[in-house]
Amino acid sequence: MSATPTPEGRTQVQHPHRPGSARAALAYPDLRRMWMASLGSNVGTWMQNVLLPVYILNRTGSTSLVGVMVFAQLGPLLFLSIPAGVIADRFDRRKWLIAMQLVQLTFSAALAPLASANAPVWSIFLVALGVGVGNALNAPAWSAMLPSLVSKADLPGSVSLNSLTINGSRVIGPIIVAVLRSSGVSIAQIFLINAATYLIVVFTLLATTIPKPTARHEVGWRALSSGIRIARERKPVGRMLLSIFSFSLISLPYVGLFPSVARMNYGMTKESTTYEWLYATWGLGAAFGGLAIGTVFVEADKRTIVRRGFFAFAIFLALFAIGTSTIWAFVVGAMLGFSYFATTTSLNTIFQSRLADHERGRVMALWFMSFGGTVSIGNLIFGPLMDAVGARWVLGGGAVWALFLAWWCNIELIDLRVAQQGGGDPLEPDHTASFDEHGISSGQ
Repeated sequence: MSATPTPEGRTQVQHPHRPGSARAALAYPDLRRMWMASLGSNVGTWMQNVLLPVYILNRTGSTSLVGVMVFAQLGPLLFLSIPAGVIADRFDRRKWLIAMQLVQLTFSAALAPLASANAPVWSIFLVALGVGVGNALNAPAWSAMLPSLVSKADLPGSVSLNSLTINGSRVIGPIIVAVLRSSGVSIAQIFLINAATYLIVVFTLLATTIPKPTARHEVGWRALSSGIRIARERKPVGRMLLSIFSFSLISLPYVGLFPSVARMNYGMTKESTTYEWLYATWGLGAAFGGLAIGTVFVEADKRTIVRRGFFAFAIFLALFAIGTSTIWAFVVGAMLGFSYFATTTSLNTIFQSRLADHERGRVMALWFMSFGGTVSIGNLIFGPLMDAVGARWVLGGGAVWALFLAWWCNIELIDLRVAQQGGGDPLEPDHTASFDEHGISSGQ
C-alpha cells in the first residue's frame, strides 16, 4: 500500500479493499491509530455511563432524577454544539481536541471522591455537567476530524468504524464493570479508571497529523448560523436532521432510562449485575448494527436501509416494551440495538457524505444537538412520565413514532424531487454533486 496527499490535505492510500468498507478505512495508519485510541477511551466512558444512572437510581429511587443526570451529561450538546462546530471548522483541531480530553479527564476524576464520600446528589450533577460540557465542545471537532483522515471514497467505512467504537465500548464497558463490581471494585475506583483512559487519546493525538480545515472565515452571527443555513438549503440534509431530532426526543428516552426500564419491566434488582449484562447485550447488537453498514451492507443503498431500519426498530421497541422475562429482554434487546445503530449509522453516513470538509464541523454540530442533546430533553420529559404510568407506554409511543419515520424519512424521494427541479444538493457555492445508487455523494 502507498499513500499520497490530496489537494484537500487528505491522505489517499492505495489498498486492495472494497472502497467505503471498514477494512478500507483501517488501511489508513492515522485513522487506525485514532480509532484504537478512541475505542480504549470510550470503553472507560461507558464504564462510567452505565454506572452513573444506576448510582443515582440506587441513591434516590427516582427515574426523574436519573433523567436530570442524563441531561447534565448530554444537555450541553444543545447549547454548545454550534459554537463548538464553528471552532472545529476554524482552528487547529488537534490542539482543541487535546484540551477537551483534559477537561473531561479532570471532571471524570472529580466524580471519584464525590461517589466515595456519598456527597450530595447535586454535586454529582454539577461534575457530570462538567463532563458534558467537555464532551459537547469536543464532539463536532472529533466528528469532523475522523473523516478527514481518509479519502472521500472510504468515508462510509470511517463512519461505520466510529459507530463500532461507540457501541463496542457499550459492550466491553458494562462487562468490565460487571466483572470489577463482582470482584469488589468500588464505583469511585471505576470512575478513576475512566479518567485515566482519556490519556490514551491525548498521547495518540500528539503523535498524529490532523489535516487543517480550509474554513470559510465568516464572522459573528453568520458564522454561528451557517450550519443552519446549509441545512435549510439542502432539503435532504434538513429532513435527516428533523428525523434524528424527533427520533431522539420520542423514541430514544429508553437509552438514558435503561436501568429504570430494566427494573420496572423485567424486575432486575440493584443487587444483581443482570442489568449490566443486558446493557452489554443491547450494546453488542448496536455494535454489529453499526459494523454491518461498513461490511455486509457496504454496497446497499443507505437511504433504503434508513427506512427499513426505522421500521425494524419500531417492531423491536414494541416487543421490548411488552416483554416480561429476562430471556426475552436479552434476545429482543440485542435486535433492538442492531436496528437502532444500523439505522443511525446509515443516516450519519449519508449526512456526512453530503458535507464538504470546511463545513462539516458546523453542520455536524446540528447533528449532535439533534441526536445526543435531544435525548437529554426526552429523558427530562419521559422520566417523570415513566414514574407515573410505567415504562411500557413510554416505549410504545416511541415505537409508533419510529414507524412514522419509516415512511417520512424518505431521502431517496427527496433526492428525486430535487433532481426533477434541476437543483441538486450544493456542497459549495456554484457547485453541485450527484449521488450514486447508495445515496453517497460522488461529486466531492
